[in-house]
Amino acid sequence: MKYLIKKPETFFNTINDEIEHVLHKSFDNMFPEYLFNIETQGMTMPVDIQELDNEYKIKAELPGVKKEDIDLDVTKTSLKIHAQKNEEKEENNQKYRKSEFRFGMYNRTIHFPQEINTDNVKAKLEHGILTLELPKIQKEQKDDSKKINIE
Repeated sequence: MKYLIKKPETFFNTINDEIEHVLHKSFDNMFPEYLFNIETQGMTMPVDIQELDNEYKIKAELPGVKKEDIDLDVTKTSLKIHAQKNEEKEENNQKYRKSEFRFGMYNRTIHFPQEINTDNVKAKLEHGILTLELPKIQKEQKDDSKKINIE
């Protein structure tokens, strides 16, 4: 098993994302949605982050989101996922007693301890799962030994 090592500058951003995810999930279960304005409330997306020797693999759940409604911004040290799930409205004046379908915006930022090769990032959306492959920048390992010529 490989552990993800967090740098101090990215540690607090990552912890903030995780706390927000846990609190959002907890409060959703405790309070009914009609107490909140769903229009302005961001939704959380569960993610799996896997670190391999040469890359990071990320899977994010985005059920019902179309690929044209997803924006991905990657830097050498982070990935921002922004997605919009729009409600398909019908004008037949039906009344709902309860609807558990969620519509709104998903936002997530993931920070990486090792730099990413932003030119070779691959992304695909299949069956509501966004899969990303983010190759690491392989830093040249310098050999500490040197050949010395004798005069």
